[in-house]
Amino acid sequence: MKTLLMVQAIVSILLIVAILMQNKGEGLGVVAGDFSGSYHTKRGFEKFLTRSTIALSVLFLGVALTIAKVST
Repeated sequence: MKTLLMVQAIVSILLIVAILMQNKGEGLGVVAGDFSGSYHTKRGFEKFLTRSTIALSVLFLGVALTIAKVST
């Protein structure tokens, strides 16, 4: 149980870092309708960062569900 909590703490810190490193250029302007043709495909580090954020969030959810199942 203690190991699972340590894994979740490490994954949560990595997830926070990955989210904070995301590109801030898309903000609420896209939601408000200010598209201005700024759509582009993700390449290189931006693509890696997006995929790692998704993987870390799935891993975080899996560890959280495992902890919940073990603790009951």
